[in-house]
Amino acid sequence: MSSGKVIVYGGKGALGSAILEFFKKNGYTVLNIDLSANDHADSNILVDASKNWVEQEQSILEQAASSLQGAQVDGVFCVAGGWAGGSASSKDFVKNADLMIKQSVWSSAIAAKLATTHLKPGGLLQLTGAAAATGPTPSMIGYGMAKAAVHHLTASLAEKDSGLPENSSVLTILPVTLDTEMNRKWMPKADHSSWTPLSFISENLLKWTTESSSRPSSGALLKIVTANGESTITPQ
Repeated sequence: MSSGKVIVYGGKGALGSAILEFFKKNGYTVLNIDLSANDHADSNILVDASKNWVEQEQSILEQAASSLQGAQVDGVFCVAGGWAGGSASSKDFVKNADLMIKQSVWSSAIAAKLATTHLKPGGLLQLTGAAAATGPTPSMIGYGMAKAAVHHLTASLAEKDSGLPENSSVLTILPVTLDTEMNRKWMPKADHSSWTPLSFISENLLKWTTESSSRPSSGALLKIVTANGESTITPQ
């Protein structure tokens, strides 16, 4: 069993909880960062949504330093995010775009900052983009804008002098539809064999954390597609 440490940013949501519990089961100490605590985590940092981006960063960095006490982590996994639609003519266009940027861009940038301080050399930073945002998203522009920004952040972090530790990797997953309780509740008649199990993502993150040679190239956007119950990862 491992005695490593990881940070899960968004560890209270469906995917984040699955990752957190999977790493715990495999002997890791897990620090959760989210709007609310996950009781399975070894420690929790609560995000105050009333604070601006800089204030959130400062608060999270201070609490992470206090929690880790100088220890370095093997992985920083950012699966925070959400979804909201709307074209440019939508009444809530800017409101939804603002929410998407807060949920995906703020969290991803703070996760990257945490990695510059607490990730081990050779460690793994994982962010979450979206397959849809590799092209135009006219009916959900705010969502596409936010995820495209995460894709750009990924490419930049993979380059020399980005600030990440030596020999570390940054990978961004592009899920299509995840097999969650909520998705099954709202889409009961959908083809569930085309939904990606949360365990598939958790297992790959553990493999990439423990076996650096198994990782796709740093900076890769990894499209995750499931068909007939079989999931595949394709670098974009």
